[in-house]
Amino acid sequence: MKIDSSLMFEPVKVGAMADQLEEAGYDGAYTFEGQSDPFISVAAAAMNTQRMDLMTSIAVAFARNPMNLAYLGNDLQNLSGGRFVLGLGAQVKAHIERRFSMPWSKPASRMREMVLAIKTIWDCWQTGDKLRFEGEFYHHTLMSPIFSPPPNEHGLPKIFVAGVGPVMTEVAAEVGDGYFLHPFNTGKSMDELSMAAIDRGLGKAGKARADYSVSAQVITATGLDEESMQAAVLSARNQIAFYASTPAYLPVLACHGWEELQGEANKLTREGNWAELTRLIDDDILNTFAVVGTPAEVAAQIATRFKGRVDRISPVVYQPDLVLLTELREQIAAAL
Repeated sequence: MKIDSSLMFEPVKVGAMADQLEEAGYDGAYTFEGQSDPFISVAAAAMNTQRMDLMTSIAVAFARNPMNLAYLGNDLQNLSGGRFVLGLGAQVKAHIERRFSMPWSKPASRMREMVLAIKTIWDCWQTGDKLRFEGEFYHHTLMSPIFSPPPNEHGLPKIFVAGVGPVMTEVAAEVGDGYFLHPFNTGKSMDELSMAAIDRGLGKAGKARADYSVSAQVITATGLDEESMQAAVLSARNQIAFYASTPAYLPVLACHGWEELQGEANKLTREGNWAELTRLIDDDILNTFAVVGTPAEVAAQIATRFKGRVDRISPVVYQPDLVLLTELREQIAAAL
């Protein structure tokens, strides 16, 4: 199992941090569409590393179009020397329409078409064949030689798709090369929702599980002293509460009979009552979603929950520093 870490820093700091994570032995690192563009951060990381896989986890697919993403993916594959993974996620309707001012409809069907369109564009560039993709949402039928990059000597990037619900997860397995398991997951939801849907999607496409990658992120509350541990636990409760308030993540709660939590949490977020929101997450819920303890303790929990079931693991930690991340990677590697 490969061990990854996050590059959730402003782009001016990403290059140095990526170099340090690679030196610490991490197999990969991912950027996130938060307060900056994830592709800019990948570019900075690519120019400061030689070995690590570099991923967007995730870039918001529906804020862009297939041609735009095809160019970005091709350029970053070249810049990284063949180490780039294009990770895409749908986001939710409110953000797509009101933050990005882009259309929202049939997200799973749209994602399926998005991935197929990007791959069709890449194939056009690799082979020189005429570009012809005509779908319900995207149409790409023009590619002049002056705008067509030469064949990528590093091969085509992999496309990973993130999902929570079974329909999107099935699509991810059918058309993608890998799956990003959302941090809002439990052992039970992974089996009943994610893995079952992945098997269905792979079956539709006639693909073997051995040829498909599952990358899991796990909320990790850990620290090197009592003060940092308490801060990490509070952060984990906050993160779980925020995800629980989002209607799209209700199926995960339903696996445990916690459907009512979603309504309560959603009401508190609309009211801006963040303190009360965090208090909804008791120790049972915390330990069901997160791994909690010293680096050695969380490493053992990660091994129990994910070993033999996923191909990549990424602990999501509160305010990571290099000393903690180095210790955490060493402990996880030993536990696996």
